[in-house]
Amino acid sequence: MSTVQQDFDRIALVSEDGGAHNDHYHNLLLRHFPAHCHNALEIGCGTGAFARRMAERSKHVLALDLSPEMIRLARERSAQFSNIEFQLADVLKLSLPAESFDCIASIATLHHLPLTEVLLKMKAALKPNGLLLILDLFEPAGLSDSLLNLAAIPVSVALRLRHHGRLLPKREERDAWAAHEVHDLYPTMRDVNALCASVLPGAQIRKHLLWRYSIVWQKPGSLP
Repeated sequence: MSTVQQDFDRIALVSEDGGAHNDHYHNLLLRHFPAHCHNALEIGCGTGAFARRMAERSKHVLALDLSPEMIRLARERSAQFSNIEFQLADVLKLSLPAESFDCIASIATLHHLPLTEVLLKMKAALKPNGLLLILDLFEPAGLSDSLLNLAAIPVSVALRLRHHGRLLPKREERDAWAAHEVHDLYPTMRDVNALCASVLPGAQIRKHLLWRYSIVWQKPGSLP
């Protein structure tokens, strides 16, 4: 069992429903969601919060996660959505059908994976004109990122109070995240921009508060 899987099995058992920092950006991503979506894919679905939002806009959603506990909770919390298929899977080992998805999304997952490899795999699985929606974390570098991080602190506190009614997570949740973060490595924004220039030319890349960045990319259409 991988370290990441073990970490998220533990986090699933102690975390409150919903990740305030990631959930804060759901609407931003959904503004780009295709108007007519038949098949959508989420990589790293966690407890299914964004998969459920996608299911309201898509005929079918395939939602993948490496953690059995996350998948169990996702299924429990999504029982009313018959169009979501939750699958326990390692996306790097899973064979994704070529040009099959109108939209592929991933939230706070790609920093656990070899970024070039997984982006190429997602790109290949998108239909022509399909959309790639990514929200993930970056490593601060330089004065501007340090200032952005300072600005993020009161926003982070306000979101936690709003969603969970407390300034800090419960002790067991803090301990679980702290153990996981020992293994985390994040790209800098320079890394993200350079990679997208090579793999996803024309991608819209934005840096956000709460130590996040987003990528929105539309795959070119087929030639007539």
